[in-house]
Amino acid sequence: MKINLKTLAAAVAFGAACTASALAQSAPASNINELLNRLRSDVREASAENQERLQRFRAERNQQTSLLAGARSQLAALESQADALEAQFATNQGRIDELAEELRVAQGEFGELFGVARQTAGEFGSLIDSSIASAQHPGRADALIELSNSRVLPTRAELDEIWRGITAEMIYQAEISSFEAPVADLTCAGGYSVVRVGVFVAYAVCGGEAVFAQYTLPENAIGDADYSLIALGAQPPASITGPAVELFNADRGTIVSGPVDPSRGGLLVVYRDIPDLGERINQGRIVGRIILGLLAVSVAFGLFRLLMLVLESMAVAGQKRRSTPSRGNSLGRVMLAYESVKDHNEEVIELKLDEAILKETPKLEFGLNFLKLAAGIAPLLGLLGTVTGMIRTFTQITLFGTGDPRIMAGGISEALVTTVLGLISAIPLLFLHSFASSFSRGVQQTLEEQAAGIVARHAEERAGGSA
Repeated sequence: MKINLKTLAAAVAFGAACTASALAQSAPASNINELLNRLRSDVREASAENQERLQRFRAERNQQTSLLAGARSQLAALESQADALEAQFATNQGRIDELAEELRVAQGEFGELFGVARQTAGEFGSLIDSSIASAQHPGRADALIELSNSRVLPTRAELDEIWRGITAEMIYQAEISSFEAPVADLTCAGGYSVVRVGVFVAYAVCGGEAVFAQYTLPENAIGDADYSLIALGAQPPASITGPAVELFNADRGTIVSGPVDPSRGGLLVVYRDIPDLGERINQGRIVGRIILGLLAVSVAFGLFRLLMLVLESMAVAGQKRRSTPSRGNSLGRVMLAYESVKDHNEEVIELKLDEAILKETPKLEFGLNFLKLAAGIAPLLGLLGTVTGMIRTFTQITLFGTGDPRIMAGGISEALVTTVLGLISAIPLLFLHSFASSFSRGVQQTLEEQAAGIVARHAEERAGGSA
């Protein structure tokens, strides 16, 4: 009743509000009687409308009560049906347990035997399913896997699938076969053939090059083409791919060497984590780039100086065979210095020749100290990079601990790269410095020998003239 009275009061209030609004919008009454009549008429209309709304609300309430009663009755029926089904399920489960016990007793020792057979079928089914030979012969393990999941006694034909599958796998292990199969991540314009070496490796020969592939289980296949072979992201070096191509091109019955991965592809996948030359250089960071820059500049300058010294040595050797001096070589300039003072005594000539040789010495030794310095600085820069790399490694150990050895191994590897770069840079620079110094000393010794000979000949000529 409280709800109905509140609803009725709200309806009356709404009717009064509507009446007031209507009165406010109508024309003003001419007298008090007209106003009173108009008000009575509006009240009757609002009262009738409110009664209509109240009756409609009561009708809808009765309908909702009926629907609620029906829903409760349906719920009770469903609960009763669920109880009956649960009781039937319990009865069926008990019957199943009884039949399973009867089956176990009836099987006797055969039950254990067939259990071992199912276990063996599951083990060999998984082995065959993950074998590379399954890329050429798909579906070989389906019968074994189905047998391993069966709950009934296997037939003789199903048991024969075990030894047949094992025998076929043994045959495929000693077989080198070529077949057509799609390889994911491989595009070859001229087509390709897949070569399977036992159950160890598989590779596709495309354009005269071998592209090694990794076998994946059918449930891990890529795309709609049902790829079972995926090209390795990082291919092994030419020392492995070269014999693979030779094996593909070899005639039947010919004994050739070829790649075999006893881990069935595990070793080939390792090449994915082996950095190439560019990645190794990037591991050296800024110090490694400085070392390589120093190496490039020093080698270019050293080769230029070595070439100039070789040409100078050849020019000096040619000048020794000619009596006419030339300014194009150091020996010719020394001889010209003698020509300018040949009328003086031996002491003056000797001093003039020494002066000329001293003028030629800086030209011959130009840049040799730089090569020597670069050869000494390169290992020091490598050591600097190693120290900074070890500092980063210890920082990582401090932050992440020593639980993952790969963190330490990666940091140490980066630290040692700069040492390798420094040694690689120092070795050719030492050779260049040694060769350039040898040619420089050879030219200087030639100048000193020729100067001594000039002084000796001049002294002999003066002595002969005096006699």
